[in-house]
Amino acid sequence: MIVALIDNGSLEPAAHRNLRAVAAALSERTDVLVHPVSWKHSDRIMPELLADTATAVAGATALPAWTLAPFVRSMVALGQREFVFVPFFISAQGAIGSALRRDLEKLQQEIGTELAITFTDGLATRGAIPAIVADRIRGELTDRNLPATTPVIVVDHGGPSPASALLRNALAEEIRMLLSPAIGPLAAASMEGEEHGHNLPLLAQQLEAPGFNHGDVVIAPLFLSPGRHAGTDGDLAEIARAAEDRLAVPPLHCHFTELIGTHPRAVDTLARALRDTLLSLHAPTFA
Repeated sequence: MIVALIDNGSLEPAAHRNLRAVAAALSERTDVLVHPVSWKHSDRIMPELLADTATAVAGATALPAWTLAPFVRSMVALGQREFVFVPFFISAQGAIGSALRRDLEKLQQEIGTELAITFTDGLATRGAIPAIVADRIRGELTDRNLPATTPVIVVDHGGPSPASALLRNALAEEIRMLLSPAIGPLAAASMEGEEHGHNLPLLAQQLEAPGFNHGDVVIAPLFLSPGRHAGTDGDLAEIARAAEDRLAVPPLHCHFTELIGTHPRAVDTLARALRDTLLSLHAPTFA
């Protein structure tokens, strides 16, 4: 049986380095080798940009990133037929999850071999995200010495499926409840996707709304890893800086929480989900 932690993939080395770090932590927690695999894109990252500190100190060569199709073909060539995927997504039930499953079905047809493919629960299914984000918000408020009533924006990527917006809104409401009663205004927004009404408001629009357009505002990204969108120089940061420039009088100050995928509870949750899945697959059956 082959176990892989799978994310959407990114051209940003930091995103795949985080995937590798989480996969290594899962391997340690479960005593099962967990391969870090990206659905797309990450195989285009130069391997030397993926070296961690230990690899660099040892002078070893960093390995290139695996993406889904080459990884599955390589494992099948070694005789493997059973795969367990741990989804490293905010939710594996939306458009991304459906497209990923279609790709796996197409790949299986191309290979011409019957494969046993199982997905574990993800972070959203296990209900871990609200507590993680609430903890991130509290941490940012403490680190910045901000009052508990500081406005908060919970922001996702935005997508074509209304399911993603429904999840975003539900998570925001759960986060609000966890932060109560000492909480200021809290809103949900998307980074992009204005052409789909369910994504509105966009982050740029919410930062111009009354109560969010001046003073300190905490932005909590519903993102797992740093990359092109999340992180110091990502799209979210650029949107926030542009808003600060537009709303200079009175001044607006945006503060970003740390991300979801680097929180210890994310690893704990995925480790439990993986153990539960492996136990169910190996459970004895009785006639």
